[in-house]
Amino acid sequence: MEPIRFVFGLHFHQPVGNFDYVFEQHVADVYRPLLDRLAERSFVPAVLHLSGPLLDWLEAHDTRYLDDLGRLVSDGRIELLLSGYYEPVLASLPRADRVEQIGWMREAIRRRFGVEASGLWLTERVWEPELAADLADAGVRYALVDDRHFLVTGFAPEQLHAPWLTESDTKRVALFPIDERLRYLIPFRPPEETAEYLRTLRADGHRLAVLADDGEKFGGWPGTREWVYERGWLNQFMDAIEAQVHAGEVRLSRLDDALAHVPCAGLAYLPTASYREMESWSLPPDAALRLTRLERDLGAERMEGPDGALVRGSHWRNFLTKYPESNRMHKKMQALSTLSRQRGDPPEARRAIGRAQCNDAYWHGVFGGLYLPHLREAVWRNLADAERILRRDEAIEVDETDVDADGHAELWVHSSAFSAVISPRRGGALEEFTRFIEGTNFADVLTRRRQAYHDAALERGAAAHGVEGGTPSIHDIEESVTLDERPPVDAEERAMATERVLARDLDFNRYARGAYPAVRSWAREQFHHRVELSHAAVELVLTSPLTAGSVPELEKRIRFGADGSLALAWSWPPSLAAPDDLFAVELSLFRALEAVPSPEAERWAYPVETVAKSERGLDRTRQGESITFRWPVAAGEARLELR
Repeated sequence: MEPIRFVFGLHFHQPVGNFDYVFEQHVADVYRPLLDRLAERSFVPAVLHLSGPLLDWLEAHDTRYLDDLGRLVSDGRIELLLSGYYEPVLASLPRADRVEQIGWMREAIRRRFGVEASGLWLTERVWEPELAADLADAGVRYALVDDRHFLVTGFAPEQLHAPWLTESDTKRVALFPIDERLRYLIPFRPPEETAEYLRTLRADGHRLAVLADDGEKFGGWPGTREWVYERGWLNQFMDAIEAQVHAGEVRLSRLDDALAHVPCAGLAYLPTASYREMESWSLPPDAALRLTRLERDLGAERMEGPDGALVRGSHWRNFLTKYPESNRMHKKMQALSTLSRQRGDPPEARRAIGRAQCNDAYWHGVFGGLYLPHLREAVWRNLADAERILRRDEAIEVDETDVDADGHAELWVHSSAFSAVISPRRGGALEEFTRFIEGTNFADVLTRRRQAYHDAALERGAAAHGVEGGTPSIHDIEESVTLDERPPVDAEERAMATERVLARDLDFNRYARGAYPAVRSWAREQFHHRVELSHAAVELVLTSPLTAGSVPELEKRIRFGADGSLALAWSWPPSLAAPDDLFAVELSLFRALEAVPSPEAERWAYPVETVAKSERGLDRTRQGESITFRWPVAAGEARLELR
């Protein structure tokens, strides 16, 4: 029998906006030792993908690493893969942006390493059928997807050890299925198990086995540095595979060589898909819990068989409905991308939009992603940079348009100094307030939400968890987190300027936990609006639905100066509620703004903290600050100036 071709592929990535020390730590603990071992042991050829943000950081901080990598690339010992340069989920981008992002990566590889790349690492393996045409337009000949993408379509596991062809709009691209079994064996199980699995595949007549996975699990995930290097897993793994190479059982292979030498298995049309965990994470809490219980009822044996592939969660785009904060970033990115193309695509603006397309801050699973404020901040900062360039010297204007694509129009106020989005459907709440000089969206505070893993962690309590004969994978850690009490949950989505009437006897602690009923809330009410525009300012007048006496319960005025100054004013009938009740305005602020009330008001403030899953378990993270001003209902009016 011929040896089975074994593709050993690694994906190295750090997101736009990540801390320098995280880059440094991963270079020291993962990227450098892996590259050195591959070179020292001649464990080649291998396949490697470096994301654009990591490539940029290495160019600025560690060119020696890139020089060492370049020698391996020029000798043909490492094959480099394309992707969108700033590691976007390609399916989430306008189609022209997909091709452009891949073009940026192609040019960077050509310039730095002197080779032409034609294979693609598909970010988070998020596949949608029309991607085939866009990949072909970008010069991609073949791409990596999970074997699960085939299994959910009805393919049998034994069909997935060869490349397949797919097409869209008559344009073709080859697809390599990544072997899920290898992803869970490497590096978490003893190397002998991988060697035996490859031996079994060869005995069954298969000619190809493909591993392609996050390189960070080779030293960057909890416990893996000790396991992979200090306890000798990597050396033992290389010993085991090299023994099979010398015995003529295994041949290390590049993907382009595999495409040339392993016959294509035929034509495949794949549905929207990603890996199993991603499809589960994108579900809303109740559905995610139902899926977990269904999988448990079916049992491990059946879930690991062909039936298990047909039990699915949702698709990646569902994160945009699950998390409005993600959707706001995404739709703002799309709007600015369109505006940029209309205005001739200034290169600096286009690159800023590209950086804002980096995927990590748009979703949440076992990694923090959306729940990491510095990653969201990086997205908003790049969007601010792009909009500042595109709106240079513009006067203040108001667009009435459905910014977030939810079927309801928002008011998008912008000038050369700032950009703000107000939702009449949410009582005139400010969903975005970005001042370009700071590059900050002051309204970027994450709502505290119930998560399915909160419920699961409460059910587990303090149950012990361990892995026998190996080291825990990131998903083993995910399944081991526990909670003693439920984290606070907000009753309404956060924004700047949310109005309520609160009872006088409501205490601060209940308010801060969100565990209270409001006497009256306008957070989900559709307000009428009119716009009063002048050269130097715009005032939005928003009114609640009329009462029986044709008098609005609440009038809210939001005044923006062209320079980005902001003032708010409210008026209401003093008979709106009981005399002791309080009219309250909550500001959820990502960064501090000086707020001056008139008349004087009681002020409540607390940090907005979330409890979210991460690679370490559950993390408590400060998302911003809640500041609430309270006036007696009898006052009938109030004002805030934000400086």
